[in-house]
Amino acid sequence: MPSNKSVSDAPIVQFTNCRILRSHQLQREDLWVREGKILNPEKLFFDEKGSADIQLDCKDSIITPGFIDVQINGGFGVDFSLATDDFKSGIDLVSQKILSHGVTSFCPTLVTSPPSVYHQVLPQISIRNGGVHGAGILGAHLEGPFISKEKKGAHPEHCLRTFEAGAFQDLLATYGSLDCVRIVTLAPEMKRSSEVIQELTKRGICVSLGHSVANLSQAEEAVQHGATFITHLFNAMLPFHHRDPGIVGLLTSDKIPAGRRVFYGMISDGIHTNPAALRIAHRAHPKGLVLVTDAIAGMGLAPGRHTLGQQVVEIDGLNTYIAGTKTLSGSVATMDTCVRHFQEATGCSVETALEAASLHPAQLLGIEHKKGTLNYDSDADFLMLNDSLYVQATYIAGEEVWRQDALGM
Repeated sequence: MPSNKSVSDAPIVQFTNCRILRSHQLQREDLWVREGKILNPEKLFFDEKGSADIQLDCKDSIITPGFIDVQINGGFGVDFSLATDDFKSGIDLVSQKILSHGVTSFCPTLVTSPPSVYHQVLPQISIRNGGVHGAGILGAHLEGPFISKEKKGAHPEHCLRTFEAGAFQDLLATYGSLDCVRIVTLAPEMKRSSEVIQELTKRGICVSLGHSVANLSQAEEAVQHGATFITHLFNAMLPFHHRDPGIVGLLTSDKIPAGRRVFYGMISDGIHTNPAALRIAHRAHPKGLVLVTDAIAGMGLAPGRHTLGQQVVEIDGLNTYIAGTKTLSGSVATMDTCVRHFQEATGCSVETALEAASLHPAQLLGIEHKKGTLNYDSDADFLMLNDSLYVQATYIAGEEVWRQDALGM
């Protein structure tokens, strides 16, 4: 076979004996990778007259794009909303540990905090590619403090803020900088929120609606101004009512601007959302569903007391509450668990469940040309799964970064 070295010296890896998720279907095809990207084998054969340098037998695994978690507050004892001297080592630890759960990119999420915390923490979050060191960081998700007092959930009331005359300037002063910010969750019923939504959208920052008592027309107005996401649907918002469905009504609204899609986050842990509610949302708007963990520092740790920003939380089995209350405060679910629970609860196809954790979050962030698919020329961030959707191996940029067998299991 003629050599392919004329085009690139980089080795070509051919993953064989697998079913790959492409064009919304599991297809029995090989996956070709070179220089961290998915390669088109036809171009390789016909244009370059090349072949694979390495062949890997995947033993009939499913190959899916890596999972993307756009709402994760911490894990493994690390709380992203705590300003500590070793914040960077904390974020490194979480990004390393979530590889085993199939997460290849994420948005570290800060809950409502005092300005001093944002000023200390945000400069320490840098957007970076993933690798053996851990999952890639896509930018921060700032959930609060511009949210509703009535629907604060686990957020500390004394840190909540409203938009004063300065509106966007108030937000800038609170956060200190928007350099690494990817998503901001706010309550759209707040005065002057429209101009803030427009300013954030103009800067390429995704605006999410949540922790809010907004009615449907306020939510629709926010979408018309640029909002594209709903933070953990059903949680911390007005319950669905047939005469005014509130934010939930966005899933079937006819007032969404043409060519736009509203996405919604769903904590599919079996606790935050009843399976029937999960099914209703999914059947109403399947293409908008984005699985999120909303995981807190206690994910991966034993039951007991942990922190969530300024609050103390208690983990009891899979339930996490603000200590001394029955207010839910984030989850301890991992992304692979959420994918399996979603598939089980809705009876949806394997493809649909996997895309809710990969393609949809990538589309939400406008990065679907390089993440969230196995299309040619996209980043080779992918997982090998067994038929029960348990992660067997995680790859970033075509490089194996975690494998189940390596743990001697």
